[in-house]
Amino acid sequence: MTNEAAITLTGLTKTYGSLTAVDNLDLEVPAGQILALLGPNGAGKSTATEMILGLTKPDAGTVRVFGNDPTTAVRRGDTGAMLQNGTLLWDSSVARLLRMMHGLHVHPLPLEEVIERADLGSILRSNTNRLSGGQAQRVRFALAIMADPKLLLLDEPTVGMDVDARRRFWATMNELTASGRTVVFATHYLDEADEFADRIVVLNRGRLAVDGTGAEIKRIVGGRQVSFIGPDRDWTDVPGVVTSERHADRTILHCADADATLRALFTGPDADSIRDLEVNAPSLEDAFLSVVTAAPGQPSAAPVVG
Repeated sequence: MTNEAAITLTGLTKTYGSLTAVDNLDLEVPAGQILALLGPNGAGKSTATEMILGLTKPDAGTVRVFGNDPTTAVRRGDTGAMLQNGTLLWDSSVARLLRMMHGLHVHPLPLEEVIERADLGSILRSNTNRLSGGQAQRVRFALAIMADPKLLLLDEPTVGMDVDARRRFWATMNELTASGRTVVFATHYLDEADEFADRIVVLNRGRLAVDGTGAEIKRIVGGRQVSFIGPDRDWTDVPGVVTSERHADRTILHCADADATLRALFTGPDADSIRDLEVNAPSLEDAFLSVVTAAPGQPSAAPVVG
C-alpha cells in the first residue's frame, strides 16, 4: 500500500504520577507487517496502543502513523482498532449498529463484506446487550475493519472466542493482510503470536525487552527439553542437564547439550527404567517467561533484530 512506515515511535514516554507506563520507547513497524505485542500486565502495551490511536498524549516523544499524527490517521480512515474494553452501543440490534457506523466512514468496506468477514450473519437481529463475549468480539472486529484501514490495532482480539471461532478469525485476518495491511495485535495466547506474527515485540516495564521473529526469540532460552517417565530423583548430575523438574510422573530436563544428555540416559544405570522419552525445543512461552522474569533493572536479554 505504501513504502512509508506504518508506525514510528520515537522516545515515546508516558507517566502516571510515579508510574512510568511507557519509558523512552523507540519502535518502527513497516507497512504490511503483522506484529504481535506481548508483555505481562502493566508492561505498557495498552498505553502504547492508546497513544498510537491518539486517545492518550505522550509526555515525551512522538508518534507517526503513515507519516501523520495519530488523530489525522484516524480521521483519514487509515487506522482501525479493536479494543477489548470497547463498549458497544447499548440496546441496539447488531444490524442497526453496523448501518449507523458504516455511514460515518470516508471509504468504508461494503457492509455485506464486513458482515461476512466478521461472521455476523446469524446475529444481525440480536441485541448488543445480549451478546456473548465471543459474539461481542466479532462485532468489535467488524467495526475495526469497517473503515477499510491500512493499519489494524487489535487488543486481545480472540478473548472469549472458542477454538473454532479463533481459527476462523485468524483465517480472516490472513485474507485481510494479504492485501498489504499492517496489523499490530496484543495477545496472551502465545501460540497465536508464534503462528501468525511476522515479528514479535515484548515490552517489559514500559521498555522494549526483545524484538524478533518467534524463532529468534525462542533462541534466547537455548538448548532443548528432554522429558520422560522414569525414576523420581535429581537428574542434574547427568551431563548436559541444567535443571530438572518433576510434574506428576514425568521428569523434564532443561539441557544445554541435549545430545550429551541423551547419550548418558541411554547408557546409564537408569536406562532400562526410562520410557516415553521426548525431546522438544523451547517454546515461545519459555522465552517469554525468561524475558519478563528478569530482575528489575537488569536486561532480560539483548534485543533480537531479525
